[in-house]
Amino acid sequence: MTGSANGILVGYDGSRCSQEALLWAAREATARRLPLTICHAWALGCTLPRHELEVQALAREASEQVIAEGARRGADLMGWLPVRPLLVEGSAAAALCAGSREADLVVVGHRGYGGIDGQVIGSVSSQVAACASGPVVVVRGHWRPAAGYAPGPVVAGADGSAGSRAAVEFAFAEAELHDASVLAVCALADAPGTLGGARDLEEEFHQAIDESEKAHPGTAVQRHVAMGGARSELLYAVKDAQLLVVGSRGRGGMPGMLLGSVVQALMSHAPCPVAVIHP
Repeated sequence: MTGSANGILVGYDGSRCSQEALLWAAREATARRLPLTICHAWALGCTLPRHELEVQALAREASEQVIAEGARRGADLMGWLPVRPLLVEGSAAAALCAGSREADLVVVGHRGYGGIDGQVIGSVSSQVAACASGPVVVVRGHWRPAAGYAPGPVVAGADGSAGSRAAVEFAFAEAELHDASVLAVCALADAPGTLGGARDLEEEFHQAIDESEKAHPGTAVQRHVAMGGARSELLYAVKDAQLLVVGSRGRGGMPGMLLGSVVQALMSHAPCPVAVIHP
């Protein structure tokens, strides 16, 4: 067993979405034979009047109960592999981003208890996907065996950007780990608006897939070059997928943008977990 200090780091607040994230994270930690770190953050602010300190103590006690429940769930799922509860005072997003520096992978549910009704993705999930060090998986939709559903391929979006090249490699590694196939998608409508841009993009796409195929010779791969835009083509491709893997931003993003608009749409609407890979 090797890896970072936190192994697979998962955010947990007791909500249904965080329970799904914990299940996904435990599955991943078991497959990789890594420890599972369960993180819960709480905060009331540090300027409470003296007579409200009791309220703060009660809030911490409630948070300790949440993390204890998460640790029990994690232990039931992980068997002999280690489970580490991590209770942090402060912002959940800040805690997870800080912990990501010593994690192989960060896992979050698509929204927690603090979300606004009707919100498709929570602010914590968005912040972590944008700012964490290393890969982040936002757990949503289907991904595990159930009646009428068998886990499908790992879908990778590729547009020749640095993030998408890293995403392709991550997708192949995940598919190999879970004995799945890869469906690699290249959307030419998002090609650079220069002469020969679509041809260059397609060539870079095939080159990236060729390299990952050589590194993972036992993994089956299907290539799909589409004329549409990345958002629509990827949402169509993942209808039966177990995981969608994309770079944090593509070629067309504004300078300094941490997450591209396509990635934000996929995190909000994909019917399966979404892995966001930074270059």
